[in-house]
Amino acid sequence: MGRPARYDAEALLDAGVRLFVDGGARAVTMAAVAREAGAPSGSVYHRFPDRSALLHALWRRAVQAFDEPYREQLGEDPTPHHAAEMAVWVVEWCQENQAAANVLHAGKTAFSPEQWSVVDVADTEAYETARDLVIAARVKQVAKAAGRRPDEVAFAMLEMPIAVVRRSLPGPVPADASDLVRRLASLMILGEAAPATGQR
Repeated sequence: MGRPARYDAEALLDAGVRLFVDGGARAVTMAAVAREAGAPSGSVYHRFPDRSALLHALWRRAVQAFDEPYREQLGEDPTPHHAAEMAVWVVEWCQENQAAANVLHAGKTAFSPEQWSVVDVADTEAYETARDLVIAARVKQVAKAAGRRPDEVAFAMLEMPIAVVRRSLPGPVPADASDLVRRLASLMILGEAAPATGQR
C-alpha cells in the first residue's frame, strides 16, 4: 500500500478558498495555492491540470457543500412549515460555512467558467439541471399545500435568506439574521408571524 498523499485535493482547495476570500479569484493561481498550502507546485498540477480546472473545482465543491445537505434536509415531501424552516437553514449554513458562503456569493462567473474544459462545463450543467428540477418539484409541492404561488415560495425558501446573508458578507453573518429570516419566511409561506426565539 502506498503512502497517503500529503497534499490531497481537499487541502489544496482549502488553500484556494482562503486565497479567494482574501483576494478574489485573481489571487487563486497555481503557484499561490502551492505556497498557501506549503506544498510543492507539482502537487497542485498533479491534481489540477491547470488554473481553470482548479477554479472549477473550487466552485463545484462549494456548490455541492450547500446543495447536498440542503436537499437532504428538505426531504422528498416538505410541508409548508418545514419549507419556512429551510429558509432559516440557509442562514445557519452560511454562518457555519462562511468561507464557502463567500464563494457562492461571488457567483459562478467569478470563477471564469468560459475557460473551463468542455467536460467540466457539461458536468456542471448536468448537475445544475438535475438539482434545479428537484428543487422546483419540492417548491411546487409546498406552494400547492400552502396555497401560494411557486415563485413566492421559491423566493421565501432561497432568494430571501440569501439576500439577508449577502448584506453581511464577506464578514460574519450575525446571529439575529436567523430570527429575521424565520419571521419573513413564515409570513411569506404560512401567512403568519413566527414566534421569537425562545418562544417557539
